[in-house]
Amino acid sequence: MSQLDQQATEFFEVVVNDEEQYSIWPVGKAIPLGWTKAGKQDSKEACLAFIKEVWVDMRPLSLRRQMDAATP
Repeated sequence: MSQLDQQATEFFEVVVNDEEQYSIWPVGKAIPLGWTKAGKQDSKEACLAFIKEVWVDMRPLSLRRQMDAATP
């Protein structure tokens, strides 16, 4: 099986960190510290489409909070 074939059949899950930044991670591999499952598990393309739909504000959570606090 070629690497391209393997990637086509590989499943991923969407993960999110404390700053509400999203990424994908291969199913079956231990999720790195600081990241949690976001509830989507599918092909790479489907996971990336999900992220595009839900991650509409690319600023880290801490920056959004800081900017909100500075707004009168």
